[in-house]
Amino acid sequence: MLTWIAEGLLLAAVVAATRWWLRRVDGLGRARPFPVFSVAILLVMGAGLLVPGVRHHQLEDRLAAVAGILVGNPVEVDCQTAGQEFVDAGAELGYVRYGPDGVPERATLIKHAQCTELSRYLRSHGDHADDGQVVAVHVLTHEAMHMAGITDEARAECLAVQRDARTARLLGASPQQAANLARRYWREFYPRMSEDYRSTECRPGGALDQASPDAPWLG
Repeated sequence: MLTWIAEGLLLAAVVAATRWWLRRVDGLGRARPFPVFSVAILLVMGAGLLVPGVRHHQLEDRLAAVAGILVGNPVEVDCQTAGQEFVDAGAELGYVRYGPDGVPERATLIKHAQCTELSRYLRSHGDHADDGQVVAVHVLTHEAMHMAGITDEARAECLAVQRDARTARLLGASPQQAANLARRYWREFYPRMSEDYRSTECRPGGALDQASPDAPWLG
């Protein structure tokens, strides 16, 4: 929405400048002054509103690139806007829609708060991640598992905890920072998930153990 408003304001500035160019003199042959003030105001307001939109799309592109590596195919990541958050009553932190055939789409929506935390994580390069950032990184990993075709929540969650460190590295964290984040999620947040998201086979040597060097239970 902000992007559309920004584009409208910039277009209005162009229209104002064009109208002046086409009518540079009045009916008496006098030069008409360029509408400096109005054009400048439109340009400043348009540019000011355009910057958040550009940053929003850049964040989505960065998250989509990371998720695409985890999935092994191009995917789309949409970050919920503040306006969408205002009217959203859902409790989920992100979701992937399923097609009529029951196959998950290769697109996800990440809620506004989690995208904000992911943006903070990117800016900090993974340094001193707080609880919100730890959860947000995992949400991106979890939704990537759904986009890879996994429909069962417990399986998606377990495969995600084994990939959280890789997600963190792809987002700019050092190997040690990434490993710490994955361990924190595994120890502090996974045990508090609802039963639908946990499995007794999500453990060292369990059926869902993929023998990944990034598994959080190795640290």
